[in-house]
Amino acid sequence: MTISRREAMGWLAASASLWASRSAWAQQYDQGASDSVIKIGMPAPYSGPASSYGIIGKINEAYFKMRNDQGGINGRKVEFVTYDDQYNPARSTEVVRRMVEQDGVLAVYGNLGSAANAAVMRYMNMRKVPHIFLAVGAERFAEPEKSPWTMPFMPSYQDEGRTYAQHILKTHPSAKIAVLYQNDDFGKDLLQGLRDGLGDKAKDLLVATASFEVSDPTVDSQIISLHASGADVFVNFATARFAAQAIRKIWDIGWRPQQQYLTYVSAYVKMTLEPAGLEKSNGILAIAFFKDAIQQRWAGDAETQRFLAFMQQYAPNEDIHNSSAVYGYCVSQTMAHVLEQCGDVLTRDNVIKQAASLQNYRPEMLLPGIALNTSATNYWPIQSLQMVQFNGVEFEPVGDTVQLGA
Repeated sequence: MTISRREAMGWLAASASLWASRSAWAQQYDQGASDSVIKIGMPAPYSGPASSYGIIGKINEAYFKMRNDQGGINGRKVEFVTYDDQYNPARSTEVVRRMVEQDGVLAVYGNLGSAANAAVMRYMNMRKVPHIFLAVGAERFAEPEKSPWTMPFMPSYQDEGRTYAQHILKTHPSAKIAVLYQNDDFGKDLLQGLRDGLGDKAKDLLVATASFEVSDPTVDSQIISLHASGADVFVNFATARFAAQAIRKIWDIGWRPQQQYLTYVSAYVKMTLEPAGLEKSNGILAIAFFKDAIQQRWAGDAETQRFLAFMQQYAPNEDIHNSSAVYGYCVSQTMAHVLEQCGDVLTRDNVIKQAASLQNYRPEMLLPGIALNTSATNYWPIQSLQMVQFNGVEFEPVGDTVQLGA
């Protein structure tokens, strides 16, 4: 049988059309994705009262530069868009809208702070843009039935508060507890968790609370007031700058609580305890979920060695003593994992679907025994933590891993 040139050209055209239609079906894109690029955004506090956490954004930028040098994600380069939101809700709203409406990102992730994220959460859910792996642990950010496009990365603040309550009841059952807390979702959720954990004993054990605003210059007056309550256990629910002020002031006025607890948000030697004074911080208890790369206990650890090599090559000007760099490294790996799992279906629907389908995923530098798990009904990736205590040099593990909500 002889095929004419016209018939052959027609067959080739039909085949090309069929292939194109199959490729279009296999590769689905929303704004921010294409055959060659995935565009994602992260606001970060490069200035303002929480600027010490700005390193998180810098490490994410460095991580995706490394991934691009290695060929990108599923053959696509990642365009990382970041702006300074100054830890300010108004500024955060401005930069997030810019990312979505002008830069055209596929997703926004990793933003720090309850107030900043609360300011944009309704907008992100109305626009159906993934707003995920946020540096928050307040309950309102893990309610898939109300805000399906919003998901935290940090553990639940209320569960953290309950964990400290359980430890106090076990080790200081007749304690007189004083609490310093930030006057936003972050501080209020921690305080609520502590109250819930103390149960009926809260009315007797919790003798004083004092709040502060992130715009306050110091918390000195709050510490003086809490000291006057006669409390012998102090619980510090403050971000790094204010947590350091509190620890230092407690020491300077001669208050010596039998025990101090520090939220994991500020449980950093470089950012919190060094400014406070290491000798003034000895014995403080906290909880943790990732390794501190400079601790001697991790010197021979392969994950830590890879992290330090990454820092040396891709973030040589950033401080490895700032443990927020490790946190940023964990978040960046998790975001990359979700994009990998999306394959060629880079739609916003699929991004949130994959973010809500983590199964025992372990980004490098998580502590042993801790993994990330999410589902369509449970948006908390981290559900176990390790109690740690500062020994004058570093935080060291105390006891076994704690299961949150248990």
